[in-house]
Amino acid sequence: MADSDVKALTDNIETPTFESTAFTKPPPLGEATVALVTTASLHHGDQEDFTPTDIGYRVLDGSRRDYQTGHWSPNFDAVGFAYDMNTVLPLDRLDELAASGVIGKVSEHHLSYSGNQFDLTGVRMDSGPAGAKWLKDQGVDIVLFTPI
Repeated sequence: MADSDVKALTDNIETPTFESTAFTKPPPLGEATVALVTTASLHHGDQEDFTPTDIGYRVLDGSRRDYQTGHWSPNFDAVGFAYDMNTVLPLDRLDELAASGVIGKVSEHHLSYSGNQFDLTGVRMDSGPAGAKWLKDQGVDIVLFTPI
């Protein structure tokens, strides 16, 4: 399926509007704990892969580098990820920012969702808020999203 076909399928999807939005003021960037959240369907080999309608998330151990992608969309080119995982999950770049003092520290854990979903209601209403709460409970101040 070409990108133009996918765009045509989503042309009539109404963008949600919210009466109020949540906002918190994080600590200064140089003191903040930063986590990554990706929609590249990443998981470790010992974790369950994503299924086509899986709206859950996988907790990624930031100390490991054995990430696998379960992204099943024909529109996803995995060559960049195979060559350098930082194209999808820029942990090495975050480590560099922490080492230079730009950010306080890199979270020990990160989250991955399967972004190739046609109905995101479950993510928006259930697993998205659950993942955000989990990260907050882990002491994460700022999240960098890498949508795929």
